Amino acid sequence: MDTTRQALPASLSLRRYGASHGSHAHDHFQVLLGLEGTLEIEVQGHGQLIAAGDGCVIAPGEHHDFESRLGSRCLVLDTTQADWARCAGIPAKTTQVLALGNYLAEALRQRSSLALHHGPALLLEAWQPLRPTPPALRHQRPIAWAQLTAWTQQRLHERLTVAQLAAQVFLSPTQFAVRCRQETGLSVMQWLRRQRLLLAVQLRSHGMSVAETAQHCGYQSPSALTAALRRQPVGRALPQLNQ
Repeated sequence: MDTTRQALPASLSLRRYGASHGSHAHDHFQVLLGLEGTLEIEVQGHGQLIAAGDGCVIAPGEHHDFESRLGSRCLVLDTTQADWARCAGIPAKTTQVLALGNYLAEALRQRSSLALHHGPALLLEAWQPLRPTPPALRHQRPIAWAQLTAWTQQRLHERLTVAQLAAQVFLSPTQFAVRCRQETGLSVMQWLRRQRLLLAVQLRSHGMSVAETAQHCGYQSPSALTAALRRQPVGRALPQLNQ
């Protein structure tokens, strides 16, 4: 290994490796990122090859040895930052880390103090395993089901569509269909049929005739209303939603 090093601001250095100098250990983390050539490294008896874009995190106290038969160049970080323990055993072969390594290598050559001061932290951030970003929670406008029920029951004599209902709560038809299923357990058409039946039960209880009730609630005929009432007896009619 060429022991001639550039200045080590923020513990970063550029090193060229050649013949082995023997096994040794440090009392700090040593992070290697390959820039050129191939480096053979053995850590605690386990071998590894580091080419451009590959990397290795050597924990404090771990014995290691390096050798590069054709020569290699690496960016090396010596640090006591405990967060590097999370990166042990994690390969660094990513475009992001290699691009950063090349940038820091150039900063070392030009003695750019600002880049080198922040370099170790940037390297750690780039090296750490990417955690999946949880999907952003979208704010959902609450559906005023009581108001929608009142609006709907005033128009049950019409042929209402999913789009018309969705427009009342400022949602697309698809969004409304999903929310209706999530919040009521019913499809939109099932929910609409329930509103027809609920109103029909209410009007019949106030003495309205079957024919008038059927027309008011949008049933095709009095017999259709009678059949619906038989399928859903009054005592089992579901209460109106008030959400």
